Amino acid sequence: MKYILDTHTFLWSLFDTTKLPRPVIDILLNETNDIYVSTITFWEISLKYSIGKLSLNNVLPDDLPAYSKKSGFEVISFDEKIASSFYKLPRVEHFDPFDRLLIWQAINNDMIIITKDEKFKEYIQHGLRLFWK
Repeated sequence: MKYILDTHTFLWSLFDTTKLPRPVIDILLNETNDIYVSTITFWEISLKYSIGKLSLNNVLPDDLPAYSKKSGFEVISFDEKIASSFYKLPRVEHFDPFDRLLIWQAINNDMIIITKDEKFKEYIQHGLRLFWK
């Protein structure tokens, strides 16, 4: 299976696995799964870090791609196909631009997004697949 991590899931997998439910940990540890972190996630983290909304436990945002690879996660870029077709994602109540970009990327790459964020459920009817238990 192909999974993409929401930003909080990525950070918790690196810095606080106690916040992850056992089924999520099992997915992350299962070597038959492909686990992706989006460049969108790195952008969101870097932005929040730069404005003081996020602390990274003595790690800089620049270090996170290497941490991702050490964890066995693959980095997926937000490419021109996804960017240019983003207008097709229906507008619902959830307006967070980083979340919406991740959602569109997950839908278009046939990935299951691992997130605790309940607002993502609004996109199930538009093809999003979610996991969190």
